[in-house]
Amino acid sequence: MSPKAPITQDVMTIPRKLPEGKVNLVGLTRDRLRETLIEHGTPEKQAKMRTGQIWQWIYQWGVRDFAEMTNLAKAYRTQLAEHFVIEIPEVVTRQVSEDGTRKYLVRIAGGHEVEVVYIPEDDRGTLCISSQVGCTLTCSFCHTGTQKLVRNLTAAEIVGQVMMARDDLDEWPVPGAPKDETRLLSNIVLMGMGEPLYNFENVRDAMKIAMDPEGISLSRRRITLSTSGVVPEIARTAQEIGCLLAISFHATTNEVRDVLVPINKRWNIEELLQALASYPKVSNSERITFEYVMLDGVNDSDEDAHRLIEHIKRHKIPAKINLIPFNEWPGAPYKRSSNNRIRAFANIIYQAGYASPIRKTRGEDIMAACGQLKSATERARKSRKQIEAEAGLDRG
Repeated sequence: MSPKAPITQDVMTIPRKLPEGKVNLVGLTRDRLRETLIEHGTPEKQAKMRTGQIWQWIYQWGVRDFAEMTNLAKAYRTQLAEHFVIEIPEVVTRQVSEDGTRKYLVRIAGGHEVEVVYIPEDDRGTLCISSQVGCTLTCSFCHTGTQKLVRNLTAAEIVGQVMMARDDLDEWPVPGAPKDETRLLSNIVLMGMGEPLYNFENVRDAMKIAMDPEGISLSRRRITLSTSGVVPEIARTAQEIGCLLAISFHATTNEVRDVLVPINKRWNIEELLQALASYPKVSNSERITFEYVMLDGVNDSDEDAHRLIEHIKRHKIPAKINLIPFNEWPGAPYKRSSNNRIRAFANIIYQAGYASPIRKTRGEDIMAACGQLKSATERARKSRKQIEAEAGLDRG
């Protein structure tokens, strides 16, 4: 494998400016929270206990006001309020689809906006969260990719999306009440705006907070990170986050994938498959999901289905293949494959022994479906003609 230049991006994480220089406690790891409390006057001998208490108030009970943290002394609560805030992204708009899907436009520091989607199902409730404002990958079938990358989200802004959704679902338990194991928000997918592995540290810290058993307490197997194939960070994902992995695959030849997923020019199909084959968490019980958007006449032939199977079998990757009917957006340069074509493709994969669910399109009426996310203000700034022109350039 030829050596690659280090991953670099002209982007930085800019934390939210807070009133009167106060520090936002959301998004701090346990160790950093402890250090921050000590830096602002908490006695070192008490710091571990105080960290645990404050952590539970923020992440288990969803409390944002220090005055409500009743197991802390009143003078200490006043001290906390002088130095700190508990702040999450602000909901600008909330749309509810006919199928119950909710799409939130949330505002973060600098007036930037990202989209978050909650998808209720019979046996689970999945929150699709964003990791960047915009995206750097310019995948030609993806509406989000037509919005240029602005910046990475902070850990606070990432886990804050989970907290915001729990607010809206009224799902914070009441202190002292019996524990309720049923969850409206039971799963997280990092499939919103941005490439999570280009914002690794913030994504890792946010997901560690979401998994912490004394807080939001989601199992690592209920968190799925979707990447377009940032190969050097794939093993690190297993080691430092431990979540399930999904790959935006979408093509079976380098020629087609170079156009659909341009990161392929940096790490091609063979390099990606080798990284997946050695993913430390991969097993039959923790299969890698191959996401495959169905584009009419582009990647949906029987030959493509057979090639996809051959790739996976050759590398012995425990896998399932999620087939995604293309969700069209204004100016999109592709069309959705026909239902018959998608079913035929799925059947070839199924006959080869792999699960091949066809993703049910959710929230399409509110532009909340896969590949459609793009902040409303950005959408309003561009005409359809501009979007079409950029989409055409992306295909070149």
